Amino acid sequence: MASRTEAQKYIDKLAEARGFVLDFHKVMAAHDYDVLVATDDLTRATVLRERRLDMRTKELLFIVSLVLIGGDRNDVATHIRSALAMGLTAQDVLEAMEIVIPLAGVVRFKEGFEVWREVTGATGLEPTGA
Repeated sequence: MASRTEAQKYIDKLAEARGFVLDFHKVMAAHDYDVLVATDDLTRATVLRERRLDMRTKELLFIVSLVLIGGDRNDVATHIRSALAMGLTAQDVLEAMEIVIPLAGVVRFKEGFEVWREVTGATGLEPTGA
């Protein structure tokens, strides 16, 4: 088990490298540092290191995957913000998320859509009463 100082340094390094940390990272650093490091190593190898796919593509895949599995709303929001910070547009993210509809249905899509709407501040049209 790592010391609290070592765990804090790791969280700080994670935040600087990714631009964010999840509550999962923070709590695991304090309570099971070794597993945090192992899961972070796997994430870096599979997601964060550019190989053939660029980071923008990987971020879209991550968002779609989270929506498909009904992932945590905060994680979906974090990754949408990350995609936007990488230069993807709200429309890019929405289009990628729409792939969920034929695969998992409208209900699953709408769960992700609500997160997208909240993050992007998207608004709709109101009926004119006609």
